[in-house]
Amino acid sequence: MTVEFWRRLLPGLWAGWLLCVALLATPAAFALLPQAEAGRLASRMLAQEAWTSLALGVLLLVLERVAARRAAAAGAGSQFSTGMMLAAAALFCTVAGHFGVQPLMQAARSGQGVLGFGQLHAVSVAFYGVKLLAVLALTVRAARAPGVPGAAVSRPPSS
Repeated sequence: MTVEFWRRLLPGLWAGWLLCVALLATPAAFALLPQAEAGRLASRMLAQEAWTSLALGVLLLVLERVAARRAAAAGAGSQFSTGMMLAAAALFCTVAGHFGVQPLMQAARSGQGVLGFGQLHAVSVAFYGVKLLAVLALTVRAARAPGVPGAAVSRPPSS
């Protein structure tokens, strides 16, 4: 399998994973379990999601870099692409949202820190949302990329 194949497949898988955690798994936990248990389960799922996002983000950043270098060598663009910026943004949101905010949320639960748990939760959700938007943008770009049979989105003829 080629670099291009993985560069086009992984964003969709990553987006599906993020949507599954946000729209299915976490709400189901809070619907079925007592709040404390649901919170622990959600925390565990989000930790697994963060480590997966780190791996996929780094891998996609490398794949986007390879594609940008090939395009630049062919005279069709810069060595720094939009895909690289989107992958880097998703990585930043993962690191800031999970590895930066989550420890502060633990401290807020015990009454420490400047911000309360609810405020930090809102910040964490915002980082997750921006990450999801970046990954969805990567997915759309992968689906619309020219030169790949079956990958281009069909457009109606213009009149």
